[in-house]
Amino acid sequence: MVSAKLLIHSSNPTTPINPSSLLNSLFNHRHPTPAATFFHPRSFQQPSRSLNAIKASVLNRRDFIADTAAAISLAPVIGLDSTSVAKADTLSEWERVLLPIDPGVVLLDIAFVPDDPAHGFLLGTRQTLLETKDGGNTWVSRSISSAEDEDFNYRFNAISFKGKEGWIVGKPAILLHTSDCGDSWERIPLSAELPGDMVYIKATGEKSAEMVTDEGAIYVTANRGYNWKAAVQETVSATLNRTVSSGIGGASYYTGTFNTVNRSPEGNYVAVSSRGNFYLTWEPGQPYWQPHNRAVARRIQNMGWRADGGLWLLVRGGGLYLSKGTGITEEFEEIPVQSRGFGILDVGYRSKEEAWAAGGSGILLKTTNSGKSWNRDKAADDIAANLYSVKK
Repeated sequence: MVSAKLLIHSSNPTTPINPSSLLNSLFNHRHPTPAATFFHPRSFQQPSRSLNAIKASVLNRRDFIADTAAAISLAPVIGLDSTSVAKADTLSEWERVLLPIDPGVVLLDIAFVPDDPAHGFLLGTRQTLLETKDGGNTWVSRSISSAEDEDFNYRFNAISFKGKEGWIVGKPAILLHTSDCGDSWERIPLSAELPGDMVYIKATGEKSAEMVTDEGAIYVTANRGYNWKAAVQETVSATLNRTVSSGIGGASYYTGTFNTVNRSPEGNYVAVSSRGNFYLTWEPGQPYWQPHNRAVARRIQNMGWRADGGLWLLVRGGGLYLSKGTGITEEFEEIPVQSRGFGILDVGYRSKEEAWAAGGSGILLKTTNSGKSWNRDKAADDIAANLYSVKK
């Protein structure tokens, strides 16, 4: 049985969010918020080896200040009669479980061990690392001694597992590695000249990983992180300084960092510029990131890969677009969605047919026909929160 996890960040429990200034509303909010919680499916099977995860991640993490966080777990409805199914359609499949974290913590990533799908980790700001061994029913706080030796309060940005091996990256620059499913973590030294902050890491094989910074540097290792090889020849800023005359709108005002970056299973990347003016792509073997003009009037919020190899694109203030065909392109078509006027912040695909979209004020949408139409799931309608990132 496929299961999924969704982390949400709770904003002002009484004041509605203005979709035109979603991030500003979150940044300026200082009112008390509910305790951090975790949501788990009601009376459904436990996660299997095909476990999927939906995680919470601030789209502009550097500028985002949080008041509390929560997590949701999702599974298909099974073995219910028509009355129960109707009731489940209203209540969805969500059940809340408390998380042992402080109200000010922002949860940024989630990953489960492929060899043990009931064993997973949540991480975030304030050096937060939580562990579950029962598929998310209960979580306990973990500490990593090698990350506590200094006076830094690390922000753990990303986590990834392949087999029993796992990786964590954070800010200030920190890299952690495990070869025993997370029972112990070793700190790997990093160069002080690393361009930008590490925002993404992908475990790719035995002793191998791929790491990305917010300035577009991509590094690969095949020896547990003791040596890293650059996959691109320069940062995105340097590339754009050379190509500013190529007609890329907004490139001359580029600040040098990504707003979001997403990787396809084939190792291709798509990233959105910090202002949302344009987007960039990179494929293995290319020496530089390739900039692209946005094909829509509004600025880009986020982009990612569909299960069929095509792209999805979200614009600020609400709006979902799908690329025509597969692969990298600048041709997109808008898809009508019931977002209630709130912005959609992320999309995640379980299969070529099924995908979920999440956004401001508890917006949760589902498609079962490859994105041709989307239906709203009312699970989070009464939750004063934003669902802001989806992870498979």
